Amino acid sequence: MDISLQTEAYVVENRAWLGSRDGTEVTQGITLDPALFTAATHFPDGFVPSGTVLAKVTATGFYGPYDNTKTNGQEVAEGFLFNSTPMRTGGPRVGAPLHWRGVIRTAKLPANSGLDAAARTDLAAKFRFQ
Repeated sequence: MDISLQTEAYVVENRAWLGSRDGTEVTQGITLDPALFTAATHFPDGFVPSGTVLAKVTATGFYGPYDNTKTNGQEVAEGFLFNSTPMRTGGPRVGAPLHWRGVIRTAKLPANSGLDAAARTDLAAKFRFQ
């Protein structure tokens, strides 16, 4: 049992990337696997920012960052992380909400969000991009 004290910085949520309220009332509960993320790229400040494109690993059902070069399921974009979520290298898996439909302001997505042309194609049936 781990009873160590851990502190986390408070994060002011920035959802400027949302173009409408559509889909914000009902998000999908998912589990993020820290082993799938790279600290310097995905959570340099100790949290994965909302608006990050996520994908589900086929073998485990856990979510990680979308990556079109993978062949484990991460090459298929599923949606966007709705809440900025604390994460640390080697840390436990973390529950998080997946935004799976709506309107996205692409210019307002966080740096390294992962949105590319292939992700847009994967998400086209669920999202409208502005």
